[in-house]
Amino acid sequence: MGMEDTLLRDSGIAVIYEDNHLLVVEKPVNMLSQADDTGDPDILSVLKEYIKKRYNKPGNVFLGLVHRLDRPVGGVMVFARTSKAASRLSEQIRTREFEKTYLAVIHGTPSEKKGCLEHYLDKDNASNTVKVVSSSDSGAKKAVLEYRVSDSRSGLSLVEINLKTGRPHQIRVQFSYIGHPLFGDQKYGAQINKPGQQIALWSSRIVFKHPTSKEALCFESRPPKKYPWTVFDIN
Repeated sequence: MGMEDTLLRDSGIAVIYEDNHLLVVEKPVNMLSQADDTGDPDILSVLKEYIKKRYNKPGNVFLGLVHRLDRPVGGVMVFARTSKAASRLSEQIRTREFEKTYLAVIHGTPSEKKGCLEHYLDKDNASNTVKVVSSSDSGAKKAVLEYRVSDSRSGLSLVEINLKTGRPHQIRVQFSYIGHPLFGDQKYGAQINKPGQQIALWSSRIVFKHPTSKEALCFESRPPKKYPWTVFDIN
């Protein structure tokens, strides 16, 4: 086992796909997407080190972060290994050609088993919290997602979410606002969740075009076999 494999194993990161343009991985829960002022390990830095060691690259390694996952959220992510790939993937995200699907466990069951949530959100950077506001608010940004309830058991529901916009904390805030906070969400579901519970939100599928071959690619990842995911039959 090479040093680069040990690096990934120790970090809990699994490589799903890799070529000269892309690096698709499964991000572990509670790992930062990129470095912040906590100084805690982040997946971008770990993967840069992995590429550096795997390909014996001197100096700084390019790796483009084209989308992020909140720290407590795990699942599939794609990184760009060239600046051209980064710009083309970013353009797909901007034009909504890049599909992002999440699985979440929420409290209760929405009255509509299938629907679309549209709200306007505003982020308070000082407290790192997001709230639903009026569309006329100066910082308001439209947030849209589609959801489908797959199953409901034991006071919980498993929902599949197709994210149409990529606002900070979007899924967490929108479901909390309609009265169905995510299991384990300490920030937007503190009134119902217990301290220390892990948030049940997982990046389960991404679909996009390869930045150079234009081939349609689909990558999937399944949540861990832990409660509350184990309440449901997830293939």
